[in-house]
Amino acid sequence: MRTDSTTTPDAAAGGDTVPGNTTGTGPKDIAVRTALAAFVALEQLVGGLGTAVLALGVLLWLVLSAVTVPIGVGLLLAIGALRALHRLARRERERLGRWGPEVVAPDPPPAGLRAALSDPTTRRELRWLARHGTLGLLLGLAGLLLPISAVRDVTFPLWWRLLPSDATSTSLGFGVAHSWTAAASVSLLGVAWAAVILGLTPGMAGLQARPGRSLLAVGPDTDLSLRVAELTATRAAALDAHATELRRIERSLHDGTQNRIVTVTVLLGAARRMVARDPSGAEELLERAQSAAEQALAELRTVSRSILPPVLADRGLAGALSGLAANCAVPCRTDVEAPQRCAASVEATAYFVVAEALTNIAKHSGAASAAVTVRARGGRLFLRIEDDGRGGADEDEGSGLTGIRRRVAAHDGTLTVASPPGGPTVLEVDLPAGS
Repeated sequence: MRTDSTTTPDAAAGGDTVPGNTTGTGPKDIAVRTALAAFVALEQLVGGLGTAVLALGVLLWLVLSAVTVPIGVGLLLAIGALRALHRLARRERERLGRWGPEVVAPDPPPAGLRAALSDPTTRRELRWLARHGTLGLLLGLAGLLLPISAVRDVTFPLWWRLLPSDATSTSLGFGVAHSWTAAASVSLLGVAWAAVILGLTPGMAGLQARPGRSLLAVGPDTDLSLRVAELTATRAAALDAHATELRRIERSLHDGTQNRIVTVTVLLGAARRMVARDPSGAEELLERAQSAAEQALAELRTVSRSILPPVLADRGLAGALSGLAANCAVPCRTDVEAPQRCAASVEATAYFVVAEALTNIAKHSGAASAAVTVRARGGRLFLRIEDDGRGGADEDEGSGLTGIRRRVAAHDGTLTVASPPGGPTVLEVDLPAGS
């Protein structure tokens, strides 16, 4: 989780933040802030390199579709290229959102080819594609090669004797070192590369991000009231989910644990009154009281685990979901790829979503098998729960989907349900991974 962030002037141009201490003004503090800014800028540049390579590929795809229009193939290629463009633009918005303010997406562009080409959003995305696939690609390559060249040239005196006598000495591709003095001079070039990294990479990162922040966000004429309404609904869903959870916990404690404790109290009182005149009867009552106390303790543990399952802390999301699959009445396989831990609340939501979905599958679907797939990519957590049952799942029939949707909406996530009659049923959940 990132904390204590300060914005450098160059990064501010691209809306990017750099962690560090904002209060220090001494030389050491300035050096630390400069190094951190350069490190974060390199991360941004290399991250942008990935989408820039894809942008270049989509750009070439669009050029190919335009060239092949006369022979009839170009129209089919253009449809696929525009879909790839929209997906890539969505991915770039998510990437930029991880390094600064959220890039608010405009309304989805139309599906038709002619309508899409005349749509302002598509045109802005095409302009971003041309810039990011050219200038953004060059800046990303520079962010990748600069630290490699700096390390290579700085350490050159340590291993130059291992090279052939006619091998190039510098990372620029010229010069041959025949002495220790010449090898040491190469390290000065490495120091120059380091100076370039410290001084220029924050500005390069801002320059790379600027087209995405200006062209992929909603236009100046877009009404943001819809986004405000969406966030208001999300907040209401979060509060509703919280209230529902409190009611569930209160009901569990009132109907179960509280009754057990009352039973224990009554039995202990009766045993205390009987101990003098009927010791054997009092002992029997004490045994019943002990049994009731053990049941109350077990119910308390169940309620506490339902708030935040300890298995998540002990085994992580993959282990917790494996346990759910093993206990499911329907044979279920899990495939989890989450190299890094998500926020605890997000993992808990994913756990309860899968638990509720598997419960629904066991009770209502008539399925012979189920599968849970989890992927953590690009700051998002994606869940897919599917079964081969009869389908026809309906949120209005008390299937538990309403509760799942509220939990997901509380994290500003999305739930997609596909359950045609005859099956299969597929639930797809997209959650922010948090930090």
